[in-house]
Amino acid sequence: MEINRITLPPISAPGAVTTFYSYESGTARSVALCSMAVLLASRQNATVPVLMIDWDTEAPALHQLFGRGGQRPGVLEYFGACREQLDSLARTHPEAGDEERAQLALEAIDWEAYIERVDDSRPLYLMRAGVFDDSYGERADRMDWDGLFAACPALFRGFAAHLAQHFQHVLVDARGGRSAAVSVCTTLLPDKLVGLFTPNQRSLDGMAGVVMRAIDYRCSHEEEQRPLLVYPLPCAVDSGDSARRMLWRRGDPHKGVPGYQAALEQLLRACYGLARLSLDSYLDEVQLQLASATAGGEHLGLHPEADPDRFSLTRSFETLLAWVAPGRFPWQARAEIELLAAVEAARAGPEAGADAAGVPLARHLAALGVLYREQGRARQAQELLEESLALRQRQLGNDAAETRCARAALAALLRDGGKLDEARFMMQMLVEDSTRVLGADHPDTLAAGAALAATLARLGDVEQALELQAHIADSCEARHGAGHMATLDSVAAQADTLRRKGELSRARALYERVLEGRQRLLGTEHEDTLRCTEQLAALLCELGDLAHARKLQEDVLRARERHAGHDAAATTQAREVLAEIFAAQGDLDAVRGMQETLAQARARRFGPAPPDAPSVPLRLAARIEESVQQVSRGLQAIHSIPSGPHEAFAPGQRHTLADLGELGAGESLDDKLAQLQRLIDNRSAREARALADSLRKVILRPSVAHPLRRRGAKMIKQVYLQNEDKDAWISFKEEEVTCLEGALFEAGTGRPLAMR
Repeated sequence: MEINRITLPPISAPGAVTTFYSYESGTARSVALCSMAVLLASRQNATVPVLMIDWDTEAPALHQLFGRGGQRPGVLEYFGACREQLDSLARTHPEAGDEERAQLALEAIDWEAYIERVDDSRPLYLMRAGVFDDSYGERADRMDWDGLFAACPALFRGFAAHLAQHFQHVLVDARGGRSAAVSVCTTLLPDKLVGLFTPNQRSLDGMAGVVMRAIDYRCSHEEEQRPLLVYPLPCAVDSGDSARRMLWRRGDPHKGVPGYQAALEQLLRACYGLARLSLDSYLDEVQLQLASATAGGEHLGLHPEADPDRFSLTRSFETLLAWVAPGRFPWQARAEIELLAAVEAARAGPEAGADAAGVPLARHLAALGVLYREQGRARQAQELLEESLALRQRQLGNDAAETRCARAALAALLRDGGKLDEARFMMQMLVEDSTRVLGADHPDTLAAGAALAATLARLGDVEQALELQAHIADSCEARHGAGHMATLDSVAAQADTLRRKGELSRARALYERVLEGRQRLLGTEHEDTLRCTEQLAALLCELGDLAHARKLQEDVLRARERHAGHDAAATTQAREVLAEIFAAQGDLDAVRGMQETLAQARARRFGPAPPDAPSVPLRLAARIEESVQQVSRGLQAIHSIPSGPHEAFAPGQRHTLADLGELGAGESLDDKLAQLQRLIDNRSAREARALADSLRKVILRPSVAHPLRRRGAKMIKQVYLQNEDKDAWISFKEEEVTCLEGALFEAGTGRPLAMR
């Protein structure tokens, strides 16, 4: 039964306007809009009003998808009435400003007469494209959207705000292509923009162009500076062909196929001015299947409760709504948005103020805090973990296991954030409480002691840290045996501290013991085993055993490629470390090959020129190539040239007079690097930057042994990256290349090679 007259009171808080746009594939766009409208109108016990607006006046379809007949005025008639009101106001209120004229025009029109209800079981409403009589086509062609905007630029913005006072969600179906009507729908109306695109470069480029124009307009016009959330939606995805699907998403430079994920990430970085973002989680979840994208009205799922399985259209759009409905950014991981929803529900629940509600809320806050810690969002993580700890202390007491767990998580965050004194105090309390409640040899007490020892090592109290770690290792071995995982973990912690102290040979023996044990228990390619392998490889580099380090790192890289994928972050990091080992060995052919592989992986992952990738510019690669060509034969003789008298000194031994002059009397380069490491660990950014700047010339001197140079260069680059100073990072890399060229020149002319 059709209700001829709609009366809707204002809602308590303004709703949101969401435009659906596709350069092509209007059917998929309309299906997406209608399906999401049905789902939104079904939420909250079907009490939230949802409005659909069919702005595709060239090919209107929404009324057909809902089986609505009859002749009812819609978009064309409404804005025709707006034009008449504006013409009248120009005569009666010539002094009125733009905003005032828009408000007066909108208030003079009975907007309810242009709205119809299309579902009697849900508060779902529709504004058609217009009255579909014999004159519809002519009237649609004659509609002057440009002229209407010129007459009153605030009209469309006011129209969107006016409807948002009565509907929680306003969904606009924009026409495809590019036109004035498209600009109205994508630039002037929405708070959110869902951009559909198909496996077609023209479709993706068309959608991206509309998004860029919308963002640029809002940024450049003061009256339109409102946020716009953009949600890309890949549609017509062939879910049965995984290779083709991943090729479309990731691309392949060898085949000349660009991936849409890299293009979308680059688009969003440019739009929002962000240095880093990833759509991995979003695009893992949000893809519209081929059959669903072209479904007709009979497949809309007007009864979503009857369409619940994970392959259904309903499930696809419910997943997308997890981001769109609450206004989450598409680069937020699904785990984050689910935890945010859980926290909001716990805070807003009927028993939110009750004591019993504090424990579930504390758990959600803690899980979200841990996630933010893993993402590097330390400030937000600390706020959440502190609130979680306070709730658990109040509800459960200090001795409860959950309270101790919350204190341990917060203490670890403080330690990682450089707040070492606070972390030590909290961990000492945790050790004391665990010892009192559980006993000195309980696994939780030993874990707390291990965390305290790691903090003491970071503070420079290495001897006390080693003493505590030795006690923990002995306790674990007595309780579990020498080959147990807990024992191996405690030995690994000892190795880390010994390496920090500079006792590299002892650290090597312990790392080798841990590696052998983890290989036996977990397998050679388990994540914990690979982490230990990488640590041992790095230690061997410091000891100068580059051949063994290379073999270990090559094993790590092969495992990363098999299990994480060729373009994963862990694989890329493993390649970068291996490239540094190649360079340390003087194997520049291998370095060049690895740089090419890294460039290809970055192109697949980020596009051809990612703005945030701190990689060596192409001009430096060309300089390296030129140097290699000049000394192609001399390079092979690098390791056979006799060493100079100051070539292979150990850390802490003599430097050249020039080195000592810059370092200061009585100071070794190793001392300075240890000081720099402490500043990095303590997050003393300003002091670390100053020291790094002072050491960058010293560290590259030919007289500095390679292990020390590699360690110092890595730390200096780390400081620059932490300061987000890409220019300094690149400048230092250029100096490294120049140093390398000088060494190659010496090798090519037969002079002693000081740099190994």
